[in-house]
This record gives sequence, C-alpha cells and structure tokens, in this order.
Amino acid sequence: MNRVEQIRIALEQAFKPEYIDIEDDSASHTGHAGARDGKGHFNVVIVSTDFEAKSLIQRHRMVYKALSDLLETDIHALSIQAFTPNQFSAV
Repeated sequence: MNRVEQIRIALEQAFKPEYIDIEDDSASHTGHAGARDGKGHFNVVIVSTDFEAKSLIQRHRMVYKALSDLLETDIHALSIQAFTPNQFSAV
C-alpha cells in the first residue's frame, strides 16, 4: 500500500469525508531535507461534517491527529484544506 492510500484510509476512518483528494507532491521537493529522509510532501483537500463549528486551527489539529502515526514515519510536509460540505459547495 502506498502512502497516499495510507493517508486516505486514515482520514476516511477518522472523518467519513464526503470528498477527499490527496496529492503526493514529493517529486517537487527532490533534494529537500524532508525528501532525503524518505518522507513525503502531500496536499489534502477534505470535506466533512466533522469540521462544522470548528476553527481552521481546530480542523488542522484534527487532521494532524488522524495522521499522527504517518507524520512520524512517512509525512514530512502536509498542506491541508479542510471544509464543511456547505463551504465546499460554495467553492
């Protein structure tokens, strides 16, 4: 199982998202310190009702918590866009 699949499974288990998109952007960071140790750079867009009434910081903390094990072993950098369904439909 690749890292994108691992991230997807962890986020789906934690949030039951209505939409999720994960991009592995590691190739753009070749030579970067994080890339040298084998960890990757990822962009995540996630839509879940779990984010309702949560601040941006709270949402990011929720995602980091769901991915805590992978942050130790596989993720060097993570860009997060966390939306409620209403916010995402307005984008």
